[in-house]
Amino acid sequence: MSTSERPPAGTLSVIGGGNIAEALLSGLLLGEGALFGAEHVSVVEPDPDRAAYMRSTYGISVVAIEEAATADTLVIAVKPHFIDDVLGPLADRLTDRQLVISVVGAVTAGQIEAGLNGKVPVVRCMPNTPAAVGEGITAINRGAYASEADLERTEAILSAVGRVVRVTEAQLDVVTGLSGSGPAYFYYLAEALIDAGVLLGLQRPLAAELVTQTLVGSGALIRTTGKAPDALRVAVSSPGGMTVAGIRQFENHAVRAAVMAGVEAARDRSAELGRWEKASLPDGSPQ
Repeated sequence: MSTSERPPAGTLSVIGGGNIAEALLSGLLLGEGALFGAEHVSVVEPDPDRAAYMRSTYGISVVAIEEAATADTLVIAVKPHFIDDVLGPLADRLTDRQLVISVVGAVTAGQIEAGLNGKVPVVRCMPNTPAAVGEGITAINRGAYASEADLERTEAILSAVGRVVRVTEAQLDVVTGLSGSGPAYFYYLAEALIDAGVLLGLQRPLAAELVTQTLVGSGALIRTTGKAPDALRVAVSSPGGMTVAGIRQFENHAVRAAVMAGVEAARDRSAELGRWEKASLPDGSPQ
């Protein structure tokens, strides 16, 4: 069967049972756009307790990595420093009829291709954890051997857990710092807003409810209206009013500059980890 004839579903094996892996499995198996039945999905997870949890929660099988190598599509979802442990057992077992989707931060498609010792199609992805509720955003970039059909297959799978955009390899570190880490930034802001409500006399549950719905509604307003955030902010900011007074304090404390610096630091860290991983390859050669 050629790559272009690959069916939209087939069998799927996820290597790694961490937060991103679970977010993807939750959306793929439990979401409205689910493409896979649990009987066609397996996970590789060495921790017995975590493996038992994944099995009982999602009804999927837990397999050895050698068995995972028989799946039509493999999703590698491990920490960057475990990538060699994954690629070793997979090397020489995969063919160009399969597809490898990597959600491993800071590891390039080229590094994975080199570790697999063959012309295996690889698509590198950067999802984020809102995929667990079908509201993720995933940036994808194909390796040297992946075709347009492989990109479309990846999009079909990941669209079940949110939106998918295509980017260049050079943009992926920026995407990591922006949308990959982005949920943590919003949680940080939500935490600060809730604390502000408590400081000013609200009970924490009430402050949390107000902030949570405000964040959800504001995001929905950006998406549904198509208006730029600054335009929506101006619409709430009456001249000489309360919102402007609050924004002024944010500007006085350089909140905007701090956010931009934080994203830049995350981008730089992603690139730094990528350089470290490249240097640690068995032959020490750049990819």
